[in-house]
Amino acid sequence: MISNAKLRYLRISPRKVRMVANLIRGKKIEEAQVILNFARKKASPAILKLLQQAIANAKDKQVDIKKEDLYISEIFVDEGPSYKRTLPRSRGKADIIQKRSSHITITIDKISNKKKKGAKRKIKPVKIEKNKGKKESKKKTETKKILKKETVVTEKKEESEEAKKTEEKTKWRPETKKFKAKSQKGTKRFFRRKAI
Repeated sequence: MISNAKLRYLRISPRKVRMVANLIRGKKIEEAQVILNFARKKASPAILKLLQQAIANAKDKQVDIKKEDLYISEIFVDEGPSYKRTLPRSRGKADIIQKRSSHITITIDKISNKKKKGAKRKIKPVKIEKNKGKKESKKKTETKKILKKETVVTEKKEESEEAKKTEEKTKWRPETKKFKAKSQKGTKRFFRRKAI
């Protein structure tokens, strides 16, 4: 941790501020500033101002530090006190409205101090042992090649048989003629039942 900055009693609910804070967590300073400039949220100008304050604090502590070498290591939003207001309702009742506030904390660190997640392991090359009997190994490889060819050939045969079956079904299906019902000329008469 090189420097940190705190903003207290911001009059925006923590839930809304966290949406913006999650956008810049773990990002480089320059990238975070660009994101905050273009974010269309009410909390983004406040967080941008706080970020600039944290950068100024870092330059105060270490004069030779550059802006490009910094990243946001931590940013979190805590809940502050909430003001209670009332809203009149029917039958003399009143509902309570909570005007929430939040506390924001930003911590800045150098990129060289950044923890590496899931460091890559070095893969050791595997040594292949050569058999003493070269003829046996050649025979094994030949049989494997033959088996692979046979499986490919059988798969192709099965596919071609299925294709032929579908073609036969489509070819030899008898064409059914659609008969249209003969329409009677003139108007139809509807007879009512006689009342008994």
